[in-house]
Amino acid sequence: MIDNSGAALLHRHVKWRNQLIALFCLLLFAGVGVLYFQHWVIQKPFGIILIIGEGLAPERLAATRMFLGGADSHLALDAMPHLASVTNSSKDFAVADQAAAATAIATGTKVSNRMIALIGNDKPISSIVDLARQRGRAIGLITDASLTNPTCAAFYAHAKDPSDREGLAVQLADSGKIDIAMGGGSGAFLPEAKSGERTDGRDLLLELRGNGFDLVSSRAELEGIPAWKVPKLLGMFSKDDLAFANQLEQWSEQPSLADMVRRGIELLQYNPRGYLLVVDAGLMGKAAEQNDAEKTLTETAELDRAVAVARRYAGARSTVIVCGDVAIGGMSLNGFPFRKDSGLALLGLNSSGQPWITWATGPKGNQSFGTAKTPVEDLEKGNPRAQNSEPAAFYTKSALNVVEDVVAFGAGPGTEVLTGTIDNTQIFGTLRDQL
Repeated sequence: MIDNSGAALLHRHVKWRNQLIALFCLLLFAGVGVLYFQHWVIQKPFGIILIIGEGLAPERLAATRMFLGGADSHLALDAMPHLASVTNSSKDFAVADQAAAATAIATGTKVSNRMIALIGNDKPISSIVDLARQRGRAIGLITDASLTNPTCAAFYAHAKDPSDREGLAVQLADSGKIDIAMGGGSGAFLPEAKSGERTDGRDLLLELRGNGFDLVSSRAELEGIPAWKVPKLLGMFSKDDLAFANQLEQWSEQPSLADMVRRGIELLQYNPRGYLLVVDAGLMGKAAEQNDAEKTLTETAELDRAVAVARRYAGARSTVIVCGDVAIGGMSLNGFPFRKDSGLALLGLNSSGQPWITWATGPKGNQSFGTAKTPVEDLEKGNPRAQNSEPAAFYTKSALNVVEDVVAFGAGPGTEVLTGTIDNTQIFGTLRDQL
């Protein structure tokens, strides 16, 4: 028999035990809740991919669908669930040039035209690449143009002159910001003694090899890099820009944009803290500057293939954003092509002798204004320019950028904010929030 004092002691013991059990359960549930919140509610995407299509404006989309397979065809871009119209003015002009547009996307800050990640000519701005490195992510940079072009340079360099290829190449080599870089432009990395452009005698490719980078120069060599290898790779596939897709002899030796994206993801994904991959589809912009509709549409189709590959290899939980930088040239597909017309049927003249495709400005224009001067021989009767099947409204040496919104597509965590009309600086904010 237990006396009253013993009963009271037992009661207090049971009470304390129950309280301890309750406290333990509370702490356990709190810990599980924190883990759930961290790993399921606010989990950051492992892969973050930004693909910039130079000249990717709304008018390009329907024309590319028609070119690929007629009015009923679909693009990989069409399957991305989020879409926004993107304004793209610079600090000083209503339309940005490539340097200012890329800087806005890379840094979230508007700068003056010709400035690469600089405010007031001398104050550098941190880019999304800098932030991603601070979070432990591996960094990839891929282009089908030159790695020193302004769009690429905005992610690793600071410069007043976007045409200073030698200076930009030094910043890429010395900054240590990029783990995997692939594209063209080897001339800016090599001294004149090795058929390069450098006047300072530096061989940046040799220096990068000495710093542990694997160097590859062909599609076969790129495919030969083991997927398990720690990413430190420089792919230089051309002295200047890569070949256009319809330049088959050169193009067959070089990796396509989709090839580079696939290999980039395969190599970067071994970093346990994730990766940021920036892809510049530069050739579609170069083709538009030349008033070459076939190349423009073919390279836009190459962008679309790269988007499909990126989404397939990165996985559904990765963040993928595709956006334009500036509209270029004012290309229009005119008249009444048949619903099933595609490919070369959309180039040249229609049955009435009218051009299917026209441009607002560029080298295929016959009439010049202001300081633009059309060479006299280009106006002579019988000259191919005068009989052009893709005429421009007036002549400029290179097609001008157009005051027109571009587009942004998104899939994956964080891209639901891509809706309505946004400014190009908001692309940076969307990427930053997912790091």
